[in-house]
Amino acid sequence: MAKNKNLIYGRHPILDTLQSGGSIDKIFLQKNISKDFDSEIRQACRTYGIPMQYVPKEKLNRLTSKNHQGIVGFLSLVEYKNLDDLIPFIYEQSGIPLFLILDGITDVRNFGAIARSAELCGVQAIIIPQKGGAAINEDAIKTSAGALSKIAVCRETSLKKAIEKLKLNGIRVLGASLESKAALYDSDFLGPSAIVMGSEGKGISPEISKLLDDTFLIPQIGTTDSFNVSVAAGISLYEVLRQRKHNE
Repeated sequence: MAKNKNLIYGRHPILDTLQSGGSIDKIFLQKNISKDFDSEIRQACRTYGIPMQYVPKEKLNRLTSKNHQGIVGFLSLVEYKNLDDLIPFIYEQSGIPLFLILDGITDVRNFGAIARSAELCGVQAIIIPQKGGAAINEDAIKTSAGALSKIAVCRETSLKKAIEKLKLNGIRVLGASLESKAALYDSDFLGPSAIVMGSEGKGISPEISKLLDDTFLIPQIGTTDSFNVSVAAGISLYEVLRQRKHNE
């Protein structure tokens, strides 16, 4: 039997789930599977933006004792939203857009804590990469205290292209950076904004840094290296909330 209630396995069930719009986080495909099915599933994963990984048959057997037919998928715990549809919807329904972009955040508890702060501070959507980001699993859901069931999440194949879309729609993109000369509280978040938070170790990637409209620094007086990324996200988003509430 399946050892994880979020597993789906078998060729037809997985293809049917994809084609009916069901959300799948990732797919494990057995190495050396038939070429025809390999081609079919790779095309489906490209079409629906699903990460796919080749694994040995033994790994699939450890996940489920059922007849998996060489393929196992992990059902998403959230329903991912389409960024192209979401941008105009937010403008029409929610006033001033506020997006949060997570670049290289891989720790699920940090992700959950960030989502909790984001929902409380009025973020309408979190944008994450298809690859290289934290999984939205039960730990992330639990740490978010239910926020991930209330806030939209967009999983994009390219954060670069997602940022370009935001900017084309009049949304200013700012990033938290230890090298910035501007303090967080001197930055203007009153207009449509997106905040980028980078990974604990490397910060915002160079490719994404080039696209930023501006950066900001969270001032500190202690000598510890820097704030934990989930704390930094909470501080940054609360400053957006403070500015917008003060301006009402």
